[in-house]
Amino acid sequence: MAEYLELLVEEPSMETALRALLPKIVGTLAFQIVTHQCKNELLLRLPQRLDGYRRRRENDPWFRAHSRVVILVDRDDDDCTALKQRLEAAARHSGLMSRSGAAGGNYFVANRLAIEELEAWYFGDPEALSSAYPGVPVSLGKKAKFRDPDHLQFPALELEKLTGKRYQKVAGSRAIAPHLDLERPGSRSFRHLIRAIRNTTARLGAS
Repeated sequence: MAEYLELLVEEPSMETALRALLPKIVGTLAFQIVTHQCKNELLLRLPQRLDGYRRRRENDPWFRAHSRVVILVDRDDDDCTALKQRLEAAARHSGLMSRSGAAGGNYFVANRLAIEELEAWYFGDPEALSSAYPGVPVSLGKKAKFRDPDHLQFPALELEKLTGKRYQKVAGSRAIAPHLDLERPGSRSFRHLIRAIRNTTARLGAS
């Protein structure tokens, strides 16, 4: 099993959410979250950071055998396939094996997309939303608009409307994420992230 996980995320609200969620996903596994101010910053710095990981793996046998990296970005308005291909190409260029490229074998990097925005995950768990903001009804998920949160446009804006106040992304993550139930995620992209992190941290000796 991996003993150290590093996650690259595009914004502080994602870091806030993951700090609440990761202990539920990976238990006591050591982790670090590298946060950027926006997706463009993460993508611009990604080649240099991946090269740094490659050099460290070459010089540190423990790091090579026991560490993994997860890169997580929002799709926003980007083409999902093109964005994923950009992340995969960055890993290949740096000589690092990705989860998608490993065909079931060992790997070092797992690339994941949060469909549209992080807040889509929250709409997948109306009970968590209601716990954080009691004015939001638990029955929200039964409405046609919210049944598939990954296809919800501008979920952060929808949260502003529902909470009756201007939604603040970091404060919202701090309020909602601790209530998310990993056994009932209604967001497909959130389920995929949970699965990817668990699979990644269970691996040894990435090639």
